[in-house]
This record gives sequence, C-alpha cells and structure tokens, in this order.
Amino acid sequence: MKALLHEIRLSLIALQFLTRVPVPAWVGFQPAWLQECLRYFPLVGAVVGLGGALVLAAAAWWWPPTVAVVMSMAFTIWLTGAFHEDGWADTCDGLGGAASRERALAIMKDSRIGTYGALGLILMLGLKAAVLISLATPLFSELDSAESSHVRQVLLAWTMMGLVWCHAASRLVPVWLIRLLPYAGDKDHAKAKPLAMRVSWIEVLIATAVTSLIALVMLMCFGQTGWPVDTLMSALLSASSAMVIGAVVCGRWFWRRLGGFTGDTLGASQQIAEVLGLLAWLMVVHPVG
Repeated sequence: MKALLHEIRLSLIALQFLTRVPVPAWVGFQPAWLQECLRYFPLVGAVVGLGGALVLAAAAWWWPPTVAVVMSMAFTIWLTGAFHEDGWADTCDGLGGAASRERALAIMKDSRIGTYGALGLILMLGLKAAVLISLATPLFSELDSAESSHVRQVLLAWTMMGLVWCHAASRLVPVWLIRLLPYAGDKDHAKAKPLAMRVSWIEVLIATAVTSLIALVMLMCFGQTGWPVDTLMSALLSASSAMVIGAVVCGRWFWRRLGGFTGDTLGASQQIAEVLGLLAWLMVVHPVG
C-alpha cells in the first residue's frame, strides 16, 4: 500500500507539473520526486489529449469541425498553461538564427518573444489545426454518400483517438532526451534542477511501458466495439515511427547547436513529436487519395 500510494503521489506530481490541475495538499513535494514522476508524463499527456477530445466532441455537436478543433486546441493550451508551446517559441528564438551556443542560451532565457518564436508558434499551431480539421472533415466524395452523417461521426472518433495518442506518446520524447543528452544550461540556476540531471534507465523504461499500456487500452477498447483494429494498429505504429524520427532529429539538432538539452528544447521536442504524430495519423486514417 505504501508503494502504491507513492506511485499515485508521483502521478499527481506529474499532473501538477505539466498542467494547471490542482492536486491535494497531502501529495507534498520533494525535489527527487520530480525526476521520478517522469515515468507518468505520457499518462498526463493522455489525460490532456482526452480532455481535448471531449471538448472536440462536445463542440462538434453545435459547430463545424474548424470551430470545434480550435476550441479543442484552446482547451489543451489552457489546461497546460502553454507549457510546451512556450518552450517551442523560445527554442525557435534561440536556434532560429545563427547565434552562438552562449548567445542562444541567453536568448532562450529571455521571457520576451522574438520574430522566430512568433512565426514558429503561428506555424506550429496552424499546422496542428490544419491536420485536425482535415482529420475531422469529410472529403467531397464522402459527403456524396448516403451515410455522410455516419462518416462525420467516424472521422470525429478517429480524430479524438489521434489526440489522445499523440498527446500521450509525444510526452515520452522529452523523457528519452533527458536520458540520452546532457543538460546544456547552468544546472545551478535551472528552474527545475532535478530535470537537469540524467534520469535512470528504470524511469525511461517505465515511461515507455506506460505509453505502451495506453496503446494496449486503446486497442482493447477498439476490439470491444468492433472497429477495425488493424487500421488502429497501423495508425499507432505510423504515428510512433514519426515521433521516433522527430526525437532523433531533435536530439541531433540540440546536440549540434547546444551540446545538450534545456527545459525549452524539451518542450519543443514534444511539440515537434506531436505534430509529426498527427501528420502520420492523418496519412493512415484519412488519406486524400
């Protein structure tokens, strides 16, 4: 029971760290727990994705997919306090130009947003919105069908599942980068000092197992409802492969420019992995051809 209570505490600390959701006072806090709670980052991502999916489904009852998607994205951004989006914008500012390593680190510490950060944020959010709208909107050929209303419901369900998976799996990428790369900034002045140290392989493997469990739950739920499990498997594998590619690219990018990771680049890696996962999901679930 003591071990179970500790795991619950760690999951709540992860929820508090990555979102605005308040946690009970009995949870407490110790710096070492912040590193241990990394194992539950994908689970928190699934919660965020599920929240966005529910908002998407509710909004789709009243408004077109474009409006529903924007409302869903606004909810997830509010829920996380734009935590990862802020890291992406700062990374674009620091690494967008040809600044030296020291200058890039100084730029990323600046709370003000620059041209690269603004453009990167607009393009990232615009691309996410475009992908989600394409997922949820029937093609003209599908609208000609006598079952067009059913097609809309099916596409909405696939979009919701894509949100859950891509939010969950993309939060595994920063966990791996923390393990594989050194911290590039000043450890003594890091905002979350435990995250500036490499995590153990145990934490990384547990986080990976949690992500795999989320995929297994999705497959089991699919099997119970009679939906095409093979299509879901293809979507999961394609999105996961795209995120792995994104993680490798981010790792090489951060190593070459900074010699490691910072808190901002971890947020950027999550954003890149999420949008790549959604793009792959779209190719499998709702291809144009």
